[in-house]
Amino acid sequence: MNSNKCFIIAEMSANHGGNIEIAKETIRAAKEIGADAIKLQTYTADTITINARNDYFKIKQGTHWDGQYLYDLYKEASLPWEWHKELFETAQEEGLICFSSPFDKSAVDFLEELNCPIYKVASFEITDIPLIEYIASKGKPLIISTGIATIEDIQLAIDVCRNAGNEQITILKCTSAYPASPEDANLLTIPDIAKRFKVIAGLSDHTLGIEAPVVAVSLGAKVIEKHFILDKSIGGADAHFSLDKIEFKKMVDAVRFTEKMLGNIDYEMTDKKKKSREFSRSLFVVKDVRKGDVITEENVRSIRPGYGLHPKYFKEILGKTAKKDLKKGTPFSLNMIY
Repeated sequence: MNSNKCFIIAEMSANHGGNIEIAKETIRAAKEIGADAIKLQTYTADTITINARNDYFKIKQGTHWDGQYLYDLYKEASLPWEWHKELFETAQEEGLICFSSPFDKSAVDFLEELNCPIYKVASFEITDIPLIEYIASKGKPLIISTGIATIEDIQLAIDVCRNAGNEQITILKCTSAYPASPEDANLLTIPDIAKRFKVIAGLSDHTLGIEAPVVAVSLGAKVIEKHFILDKSIGGADAHFSLDKIEFKKMVDAVRFTEKMLGNIDYEMTDKKKKSREFSRSLFVVKDVRKGDVITEENVRSIRPGYGLHPKYFKEILGKTAKKDLKKGTPFSLNMIY
């Protein structure tokens, strides 16, 4: 990840329609619209939960998925493991980074065989300390979302990584609502994360639209993750809060434009700035002055353009005497008076 440029991740998640060709085309489209990486999720219904039908496993949090059992949702949404190799290869052919969120140790082992270059810890897994420790031990960069995390949860996850000898840590501000409301985004947390925990900070965004990533980048976010779907008609568990190809391209363009505008801290006097200073204020003769006349506020003023004496000398010249005749419109200078 280039620290001078925001790293933009297209999250495929469940947006594959159960069809490997759609998944491949999603990867190609992510490259085409300017994403830096495509992210997968590596789990099965059995590795992330169990097939239980009691109330504990029924979704009832006021989400798009309410009424479903966890097992059924994850069975529908999961990306088949047998697709992974082809998808990694497709991304490589496109020159796009491909990585994944593993949800248990077996997924980590599987992804290691594919030389997964980065690991993402999902929001709900930030409390799974044994899993984070195992991921960190692989020595790859970690990206960790904080959707449900307390400060203590975040610090513990970071400590676990560092204790495993892994300092390649990025923490993403995240609101674990699907979609998330703008008033819950709290993007000012992003610079605080960077300062408080001394890590790279970014945003995993579940709000609708593209505004949050743009604001996040202006606040110093170095990573943006956003769900991406080739076409919303594909449907699926995450389609309702994902950006389609046109929307994601607008987001990428807006982020890159924001980066251009942010630029660098700059007080240098460039040639362009020097030229513009010609339009600044300076002291000019604004009324004809005869030799021996006194300089007053009526015959010399601070006006545009900037070819005359600096206005900071204005009080010093008042009351002085003109050495010669001065015509209206003449830039004023100290050698004109005594």
